[in-house]
Amino acid sequence: MRILYIIPALEQGGAETHLINLANEISKLGHDVTIASTGGSLEKNLSPEIKLIHAQVERKNLFTGIYAAIKLSRYEFDIIHAHSRVPAWISWIISGIRRRRVKWLMTAHAMYSLNFGIEPFKHADGVICVSEAVKSHLKNYLPDNVIVIPNGIKISGVKNSPSNENKFLFVGRLTRLKKVDVILNALSGLKNFSWSLNIIGDGAQRNELENLSRELEINDRVKFLGGMQKSDVENYMSNSDCLLFPSSSEGMGLAVLEAVSMKLPVIASDIEALREISSKELSSGLIEAGNVEKWREAIKNFILEKKSSEFNPDCIISISEMAARTEDFYKKLISYKKI
Repeated sequence: MRILYIIPALEQGGAETHLINLANEISKLGHDVTIASTGGSLEKNLSPEIKLIHAQVERKNLFTGIYAAIKLSRYEFDIIHAHSRVPAWISWIISGIRRRRVKWLMTAHAMYSLNFGIEPFKHADGVICVSEAVKSHLKNYLPDNVIVIPNGIKISGVKNSPSNENKFLFVGRLTRLKKVDVILNALSGLKNFSWSLNIIGDGAQRNELENLSRELEINDRVKFLGGMQKSDVENYMSNSDCLLFPSSSEGMGLAVLEAVSMKLPVIASDIEALREISSKELSSGLIEAGNVEKWREAIKNFILEKKSSEFNPDCIISISEMAARTEDFYKKLISYKKI
């Protein structure tokens, strides 16, 4: 199959990492893979067989979207796979230009706002949701052909080696939805305990969060490390004592899945997507998102008693399994005829 992936950019982020993993694995399966994006630092992680098209596929502008769609419609593809909302609009437009002679689908990575911005989802030949939570959230904006395929992760075999020094870790994009300010405020009330926090990731809120750590007088214990290579993130995970995941909204949470696979303890927010992978037979230990006092109590309980959130490792799938399920869905879409 000739497959075109469209994503706004290839910088650090969960959807971007997902696409890199998927594209590399689909290419290994023998398919002709092309990625259209504005580019980014993650391009260097792609297999050399994968082709790149640089186009303005990130701007929420109708005319820019139409121009990108016209440019991409000149190429021949069997499947167009959009990641994010603007690429979904572009894919829908390409489908119209090509008179539906190309199948297109969307992977829904997040709990998108329910408005006209996701109108194209209804018109896709298929949609992949990364969790049942996302599928339920978007139910009125989805076509008939929907499947849930969780994020696959690299099963490296590397296990966490706790230091017992209360070395906390956050991994993710620094935006308001990630609620890093909540854990900074929570930790500021635990200055009498020994702990440190490494923050991996970058984003629009970085300067604000760095200033907050100084205002709270914990900047000597908090390090902002910026974005880094996957192998380096894995190294930090293997040498930390607990991953903090305070997000208020997630389609799933790639960092949580990776931590669970490495047996790294996690303290995570009580959000719908994470309830899917929590240990149902136990108290899940998920923490109310945005509640500083609850987060402070949970972190203190970890420091004193090593209590953390409980997750079911059987919910984790490998990148190769994710790709195999996706490939199977592609094959079904190619033979699928809309009524």
